Amino acid sequence: MRNLISTVINLYILIVIVRVAISWIGIDSNNQFVRVIIDITEPPLAKIRSVVPLFGGLDLSPIVLIVALSIIRNLLFPGY
Repeated sequence: MRNLISTVINLYILIVIVRVAISWIGIDSNNQFVRVIIDITEPPLAKIRSVVPLFGGLDLSPIVLIVALSIIRNLLFPGY
């Protein structure tokens, strides 16, 4: 069970990183793959954006989400 949860968290972190890369590259958001990535990541990112302001025009919500997921993983499975 520990492996499954840790793997799911790691996979979600990877999906968030892909979302950031897609925004930098500028792939059309009507692309079906891009739409799935956005749909999966937008709910938590939107909640974080409502609390964390832009920093010099930069959206820090993906960084906050990745750090939060890493902390949760490390609290659930210390030393794993």
